[in-house]
Amino acid sequence: MKFLKKLFISTAILMFALPILCSAQTDSLTVTAVNKLSFGRLNQTIELSARQLEPLGKNIDLDKIHVKDAAGKELLCQAIDTSGNYQPDEVIFQADFAPNQMRHFYIYLGKRHLYTKDQFKAYGRFVRERFDDFAWENNRIADRTYGQALKNWKGGPLTSSAIDVWCKKVNKLVVNNWYMTGHVETDTGQGADLYRAGDSRGVGGDGLWANGKLWTAENYTKSRVFGKGPIRVMFRLNYNPFSMRGDSVDEVKRVALDAGQNLNHFTITYSSKSRSLNNLVAGIGIEKTNLTAKEVRKGIQPGQPMERSPGALTQKDVNAKQGWMTTQQPLSEGMLNCAIIVNPKDFVKTTTDKENQLLLAKVPANHKISYWAGFYWSKSGQFKNYKAWKTYIRHFAKGLQSPIQVTVSDQ
Repeated sequence: MKFLKKLFISTAILMFALPILCSAQTDSLTVTAVNKLSFGRLNQTIELSARQLEPLGKNIDLDKIHVKDAAGKELLCQAIDTSGNYQPDEVIFQADFAPNQMRHFYIYLGKRHLYTKDQFKAYGRFVRERFDDFAWENNRIADRTYGQALKNWKGGPLTSSAIDVWCKKVNKLVVNNWYMTGHVETDTGQGADLYRAGDSRGVGGDGLWANGKLWTAENYTKSRVFGKGPIRVMFRLNYNPFSMRGDSVDEVKRVALDAGQNLNHFTITYSSKSRSLNNLVAGIGIEKTNLTAKEVRKGIQPGQPMERSPGALTQKDVNAKQGWMTTQQPLSEGMLNCAIIVNPKDFVKTTTDKENQLLLAKVPANHKISYWAGFYWSKSGQFKNYKAWKTYIRHFAKGLQSPIQVTVSDQ
């Protein structure tokens, strides 16, 4: 009888606990996302942390997460390792929003994703075959920066941490094909490398501003990819210490570029063993020259390489309250329209040095500064004109101050 009594009690406890245990895991989650701004927003990236996804199960494989919209359409999504431990800790997907729109999405577990080449809208990699370049792109823009091998190339050594620009006419990925065929500086219908960054800042390169001068790192030394697409390419670059007023400064740069956007997100961390870094000011640059459009385009013939330094600025607008600067300048073909956006609280002023139009911004006390920089080429047809580009940048800056609001529930 004592045995049966204990069995009855144990069974009762288990039956009471079973609903609680079952309720700890669910088959699907509902994501509610709200655009609180009065204009539409395309290609917005929704980020879901591993913790938000825990109701689907502890330690789940984030590469098996699937997303559907309210109409039941499967959306492309991507698992990303943001911490660098080789384990994904975040899932992202993208959606468009009308003004003041609320949307619902549904998250569930399925088969592990096996992406096709056509699904990729963002990609980046270390390019050993081209003097250790690191190149990256999405379906709108392409960039590269220079590695150590280029410093010692007998054909034309270059010491620079510039962010170089590739001009695309197509909304697909071209980096691998251009490196493979060697048509980087010749337009075969997709665009070309029309931009010589040299030792300028290119579009979005950084340095530290002190004593009326920009102090910069040299070519990057190491790279590490955290997300290789299909929605976001994200990577880290390390640099050898550089001198600032005789002091040694270390720099680590993290870059992210999402599909459908024209701006890279840069996060720079500075540190120093030789001194305490206080009241730092970063200088974020856009290359400039004194060349006119005619001079930039002089001597260009069909079928010949077209890489040239960009010309003098023909347009420049600054909005300190919103933290942005836009520019326009001629290339050997068409016009290049650029922008830099910082946190308005960090904005100091704009200035110039010999090679760059600079936006100066305070580096926060943690020695880490976050900003956005990018461009569009007039031949791409992505924007009607410079005015439309400014509208995009103004909306982008407002969006940074009012991100899509996301809540996750198991209802």
